[in-house]
Amino acid sequence: MRKFVLRVNLITFMSWSLFFLTAYAYPPLEYTLSDLSHFQSASKSWTMVGDVSVNLKKPERFITKDGAGILLNLPTRKAKGEDLFTKKEFGDIELELNFLMPKEGNSGIYLQGRYEVQLEDTWFSQNATSASNGGIYNLAPPRFSVSKAPGLWQKLKISFQAPKFDQAGKKIENAKIRKVELNGVTVQEDVELPAPTPGAVSTEEVPLAPLRIQGDHGPVAFKDIVVTENPEINKKSDSNFISDPIWVEGSATPILRSFMDIGDGVRVTHAVSVAGKEGLHYTYDLDHGVVLQVWRGGFLDATPMWDGRGNGTSRPLGVVQKLSDQRLQIASLVDEQADWPVDTAQSEFISKGYTVDTNNIPTFIYHQYGNKISDRSEVVDNGAKLHRVIRTEGSSEQLYVLLAEDEFIEEQAKGEYIIGDQSYYLTIDDVKSVKPFIREKNGKKQLLVSLKESLGYSVIL
Repeated sequence: MRKFVLRVNLITFMSWSLFFLTAYAYPPLEYTLSDLSHFQSASKSWTMVGDVSVNLKKPERFITKDGAGILLNLPTRKAKGEDLFTKKEFGDIELELNFLMPKEGNSGIYLQGRYEVQLEDTWFSQNATSASNGGIYNLAPPRFSVSKAPGLWQKLKISFQAPKFDQAGKKIENAKIRKVELNGVTVQEDVELPAPTPGAVSTEEVPLAPLRIQGDHGPVAFKDIVVTENPEINKKSDSNFISDPIWVEGSATPILRSFMDIGDGVRVTHAVSVAGKEGLHYTYDLDHGVVLQVWRGGFLDATPMWDGRGNGTSRPLGVVQKLSDQRLQIASLVDEQADWPVDTAQSEFISKGYTVDTNNIPTFIYHQYGNKISDRSEVVDNGAKLHRVIRTEGSSEQLYVLLAEDEFIEEQAKGEYIIGDQSYYLTIDDVKSVKPFIREKNGKKQLLVSLKESLGYSVIL
């Protein structure tokens, strides 16, 4: 879709005037709502800040830093939370934004102030309703539960078609939610809105009205808000799913081996995907002894693997967090600043497959540097986290584990880390024993720990 830059001069004015007189549709225009100047008079609860986060021990409270770029609603007794309305009125739009919530946070996006897409802290909830994160309030629950933990940024994308009216003002077509993507996963598609949802500013429907952000239900933060007016809406569904997809339920098939594409043209040929009954799943690479990715939602879409002749690949049915590149996760280093090896031959890595216990939880086994290493990951705390334990038996070489690599890694508390642009948390069980440290290599930060006999840590998504 072409983007138009708003510059006012005689040529563009004459061209646009001619366009308005002769064309059948307005061109798409993009607006970035970067600060409070784009909104009507805001209550004192709304401010601009430079950073917002939560502490894992007190996830119901926001921690903020001064600055700009993040729109924050933080109601207090003196500053009552109120809804926020754009100055501009919109019809058909595509809306993209990132939002962040504390524990039990509640907000919503009201398209034209009338049709609510719910924003709610329903982290690892298995019983989705229309009031769940990504639901269309009082009308349609999200297709999958793909919410992230409190304090992590979540991405929302909405394609909305406003109601249509004839020249006499009579409604001839209902409003529609063409698509809602939450954290990259399609959770709503082609939902007709016969009337405004509860909490609307009015039951009267109109062709144009302000966008409304709910602010009277508690703290919430937003950034990167972009509205594309008059988007080129595809009348036909553009879902990634075919009419009769082949979805694998984790309860029936808890472990599935397949090829797995993990981005940048990389195909893992010996991938093992493991389902967690609480809706938290992961993929393990047998060739490198590494947990590649973890996701929350459904288990696997095996359509490309089994439909027709198939190509052997499966795809996660949820919000995917990539944890590692396809490389070794354990290495022997001469010192803490030595480069991380990429050649498996140098480490004498040999996969020995895996065993499965009565709860369908695999333990992966491999040999490396003369050590026998066992590697087990299990979903714990009712689906809140993936807990991994690595144990080694063998030589006395100085081994290290590369836990995370990203442009941003910060220790929030002893043994607790936030990774990426507040993408996920990582907590280490025994900090004193494994002595974690953060170093910089090739423009990125790396979180390493020493490995003696065992290491336990958790990923929280």
